[in-house]
Amino acid sequence: MRRGSNWRKEGAICGRTALLALRRDPRILRLPPYVSALCILIGVGWLLLLPLNEYSRHTYVSENAILPGQVHTYFGGSEHNIFRAYRHEVAGLAESSEEERVGKLGDIFRSSGLKVAAQKYEYTAAGRNTTGKNVYAILQGPRADATEAVVLIAAWRNMDGVLNQSGVALVLTLARYFKRWSVWSKDIIFLIPSDSTAGPQAWVDAYHSGHDPETIESLPLKSGALQAAVAVDYPAGPWGHRFDKLHIIYDGINGQLPNLDLFNTAVSIARGQMGIGCTIQRMWNHGDIYSERLQTMLRGMLSAGLGHATGPHSSFIPYHVDAITLQTVGDGWHDEMSLGRTVESLFRSLNNLLEHLHQSFFLYLLMHANRFVSIGTYLPSAMLVAVSFTIASIALWVQSGRPTEKATVGVWHSDEADAKKQDVTVVEQDGMTALISTAELKVVERHMLLPIAFVSAAHFLSLLPLYIFTHASATPGNASQTLTTTFYAFAASTALLPALSAVALFRLFAPTSQQWALTACFSLLLLGLFLSALATLNFSLAILVGVLASPLCLVPALITPTPSRTSVPSASVAAGADTSSSHRTTSTGIGGSVANVTLYVLLLAASPPALLLAACHYWNANVGAVLAAAGTAWHMQGAWTGVVVCLVWWPAWFVAAVGVAAGGLGL
Repeated sequence: MRRGSNWRKEGAICGRTALLALRRDPRILRLPPYVSALCILIGVGWLLLLPLNEYSRHTYVSENAILPGQVHTYFGGSEHNIFRAYRHEVAGLAESSEEERVGKLGDIFRSSGLKVAAQKYEYTAAGRNTTGKNVYAILQGPRADATEAVVLIAAWRNMDGVLNQSGVALVLTLARYFKRWSVWSKDIIFLIPSDSTAGPQAWVDAYHSGHDPETIESLPLKSGALQAAVAVDYPAGPWGHRFDKLHIIYDGINGQLPNLDLFNTAVSIARGQMGIGCTIQRMWNHGDIYSERLQTMLRGMLSAGLGHATGPHSSFIPYHVDAITLQTVGDGWHDEMSLGRTVESLFRSLNNLLEHLHQSFFLYLLMHANRFVSIGTYLPSAMLVAVSFTIASIALWVQSGRPTEKATVGVWHSDEADAKKQDVTVVEQDGMTALISTAELKVVERHMLLPIAFVSAAHFLSLLPLYIFTHASATPGNASQTLTTTFYAFAASTALLPALSAVALFRLFAPTSQQWALTACFSLLLLGLFLSALATLNFSLAILVGVLASPLCLVPALITPTPSRTSVPSASVAAGADTSSSHRTTSTGIGGSVANVTLYVLLLAASPPALLLAACHYWNANVGAVLAAAGTAWHMQGAWTGVVVCLVWWPAWFVAAVGVAAGGLGL
C-alpha cells in the first residue's frame, strides 16, 4: 500500500512538472496556425447556420405608433387621369434641356400650391465631371410647425440610367393629391434629382449644411429635421406598364441600413393592405428555402461590403435619415394606382410618428422580406475571423522572445553533479519542481525598431495607390481607360515590389529571424485590430476582407526564417552570450527556395489586385469602370471600401509577401 501511494505521488509530481515545462515547450508554437484556421472555419460555418429557422426570426414592427395599413387610402379615381396627363408631360421633357426640364417641373409643383426651389451641383472625381440640377417642393403640413419633414423622391433617371417617367409622374400626382389633405403633422418634401446618386447626395449634403459651396449650391428652402425618405423607381413609358412585385432596396453607404421598422412597414402595407408581393436583393422568385435564404443574405452582404449607393435613398442614411427605394419589377396586374396607394399609406404611417424611428434594429441581415437576423446573432462570425489574426500575432510575439536552444526538462533528482554537467536550473512553483535548461530561462531582448519602422512604412506606402486611384486625371469620357492602364501598372508593381523590398531590406539591415517574426507579428496584430473594429461598423466588409486575407495567418508559420543550427555554438548560448546579432536568416520554415517561390506565386494570386481582376472577370465588369465608380463614391459619398482595401488589407499582404520573397531569394 505504501509503495502504491509513493507511485501515485511520484506520478502526480511528474504530471505537475510536465505542465510547468509545457509553458516553455517550443512545440506548443505549432498549434496557433491550426487554431487560427479553426477560427476562420467556425466563423464561416457560423454564417452558414444563420438561414436556419433556429437562428433567424420573423420580422415584426416594434414601433406601435406606426400602425401600418390601418388607414383607408383614397388615391385613385380622377387621380388616375391626372397621373396619365403628367406622364405624357414628363415624356415630352425627355429630350429637353436641363433648364427647361427643371422649369417645367417647378411650374407643375407651383400649380399645386407648393413652394418650389432648385439647386445646381457639380462633382469632379476619378476623371469624371458630374453636373446636374435638382428641383424640389415643400408641402407645409397643416398640423405641422416646420420642425419635422419626410421626403418623397423620384430621380429623373434611375440607377440603370433609364428615364423614370412613371415614377416622376407619380410624385407630381401625389404632390397635388397630398396638398388637399389636412391630416399632415409633418412637412412633406418632393424631390426630383437629375440622377440617382449625385443629385440626392448634393441635396442632402446641402440640406444639412455639409456641402462645398463652391461646387454645390445651398438650398434656398428648408424644412425641419428629416425623419424618413422614400424613393420611387417606376420607369414605365408613356403608355404605362403593369408590374408584379415591389423590389425594396434598403442598402446604404458603407453598409449602413435604415431602421428595420421602416422596411417592415413598407412590406406590411404592400403585402397585407395592397396585395403586392415584395422581394429583396434581386431575388425575383424567392421560395423561402435554405439555399435561397443563404443566397439572399450573401447578396446583401456583398452589397453592404462594397459600400456603394444602391438607389436615391442611400445618400440619406449616413445622416440618420431612414430611407428605402420602392422599385417595380416583373409583369403582373398591379398598376400605378396600387403603387400610389402604397406610398400614401406608408406616408400616413410615417405621419403618425411622435419621434424618430428607434425601437427596432439598425444592424441586421435580411434573408427574406419577412425573415432576418440581428447583430447579436451574426457578429461572432466576424469576430472569430478577426481573432484568427490576433492569435497568429500572439504566437509570433512569444516566438520572438524564445532562445534558440531547446530546453532540458525532467523530474528533479538529488544528483547535483548531473545538474551541473547539464547546466540546468531547478525551478520550483506551486509545489512542483522541474529542471530546465539555464539557456531556456535566459531573457531574450526584442529588437523592435526595424519591425515597427517597416510595418509603418508599408502602411504609409499604401497611401500611394489610394491617392492614385481616387485622383487619377483623365480626359472626359476616357476615365475608364486611364484607370485600367493605371491598375495594370499597379498590379505589375505589386508583383515586383515585395521582391525588391526584400532585397533592399535584407541587404541593408540584415534582419534577424526575431525581427522578421516581430514584423509579421505587428502586421497581423494591426490587421486583426482593424477588422474587429470594422466589424461593428460594417460587418459585411470586415468579414469579406477577413476571409480573403485569411491565408496571411498561415504564411508566418510557413516562411518565418530560422537560424542555422551550426551558425551559433552551443557553448556561447550556455554562457549567456548575446547571439541575436549572429542569428541571421539562412534557411526557411518550408525547406527551400523552390517551395517559397511557389508560395510567393500563390500569395500573388491572393493579392488584392489579382482578386479584383478575378471578380471583374466573373461578373463581366470593366476594371476601369469599377475603379472609376469607387473613386467617385469616395469623393462624393465617402465610401470606405477603397480605403479599407488600400490601407488595411494591402499593407498586411505586402509585409507577408516580403517575407516569402526573402525566403524564395535565399536571403
